Amino acid sequence: MENTQLKPLEADKTVEKNSAQNASKRHSSPSEEGENQRIVEVSFDGSNTPKRECLNKPPRRVPNSERRSREYLTEAEVEKLMAAAEKVGRHGHRDATMILIAYRHALRVGELVSLKWDQVQFKEGLLHVRRLKNGTPSTHPLCGPELRALRRLQRDYASSPYVFSGERKGPLTPSSVRKIVARAGTAAGITNAHPHQLRHATGFKLANQGIDTRSIQNYLGHRNICHTVRYTELSPERFKDFWKD
Repeated sequence: MENTQLKPLEADKTVEKNSAQNASKRHSSPSEEGENQRIVEVSFDGSNTPKRECLNKPPRRVPNSERRSREYLTEAEVEKLMAAAEKVGRHGHRDATMILIAYRHALRVGELVSLKWDQVQFKEGLLHVRRLKNGTPSTHPLCGPELRALRRLQRDYASSPYVFSGERKGPLTPSSVRKIVARAGTAAGITNAHPHQLRHATGFKLANQGIDTRSIQNYLGHRNICHTVRYTELSPERFKDFWKD
């Protein structure tokens, strides 16, 4: 009876032959293999990845200084942003009120989305602000436009414990707030608008009004006054009397 088993040397040659055939199939070009017409090989180099210093790492984030000339909004720009937010989207009043509260009380995105109705005292006209980043909590007065906007918002979203909630009665996410502000900024003609510009806008507005640095620090919730000095350093009020034209 003939022995059908391969000798070790013949078996090794068979394995090498199969490996070579598989390798040639993998490296065959689309013209050589009809079934590989849909396979496109992409190589990453300096021409198609201009922002990468290393191909093994993701591209670097573009600095804010290259995106916009300043990191705060003026009072007129905030008004335009609120008016644009009122007109775009299905929750215009909620979005405009959110921008108003974030601006008037210098709220971060996390502080804004976590704001609850038990922090709002309509009768006394007060807002209890809880700060993030180890900030100092404080109590801010609420003016007439804010109280009227919040009362209307409470009627529209009465079943949610959060001031700014979505259609599922839960709080908005920080990502949703950024998209809302960016969409309103596009409609208002403001390039690359983001929510933290509203907090900076508050600091610069108070500094331009001549409010002392310590009061601005307490209002913004800074534990270190060095973070507050940036607003007073850029205030033009101290240079107002330099020229007598």
